[in-house]
Amino acid sequence: MGSRERLATGALVERARRLAARPGRTILGITGPPGAGKSWLARAVVDALGPRLAVAAGMDGFHLSNDVLNALGRRQRKGAIDTFDDAGYASLITRLARQVPGDGVVYAPVFHREIEEPVAAGVGVDADVPLVVTEGNYLLATSGAWPLARAHMDEVWFLDPPDDLRMKRLVDRHHAFGKSRDEARAWASGTDQVNADLIARTRASADLVVEIV
Repeated sequence: MGSRERLATGALVERARRLAARPGRTILGITGPPGAGKSWLARAVVDALGPRLAVAAGMDGFHLSNDVLNALGRRQRKGAIDTFDDAGYASLITRLARQVPGDGVVYAPVFHREIEEPVAAGVGVDADVPLVVTEGNYLLATSGAWPLARAHMDEVWFLDPPDDLRMKRLVDRHHAFGKSRDEARAWASGTDQVNADLIARTRASADLVVEIV
């Protein structure tokens, strides 16, 4: 893995298109710190390639529910690595990697920011779609079951935008979903930054480190 590359979205879409052209099922992972633009890029790739070539099945659907986080005393750290069902995510990625034409649909959960909760079976993955795009913070983490998921990903891209842009996105996002500006800034520079520091240590394991231009 080399230094960070500066690439346009179109170049990344074309790289994903080449992955979709490979024989069989290919899984593309997109990772990076909070506010890096992972969900946006995953949607851009899937929208550009179309439903016959690509589908998104993200990590965020494996957030533990708020009730579970409250019971565990982790609600104020939501988004930290231990607030996800890593084994469940690894199981999903394994099923998707092994899915072949003729198999039934595999359903994946999704996360709804409007209610801050995961919803089961939010997206269906047909067996004949060649490319699955999965995105999330901890795709390159080395603890727990995360490496089991990584083992089934053909490529993982690490999004690495400038910190000032990333922080602005985070504050704007938290504010848009109900936090005051002060609360949004505190969460972005507190809980989110702790997670970002952990994620940054996984950067060297990526197949591509990119700043989107």
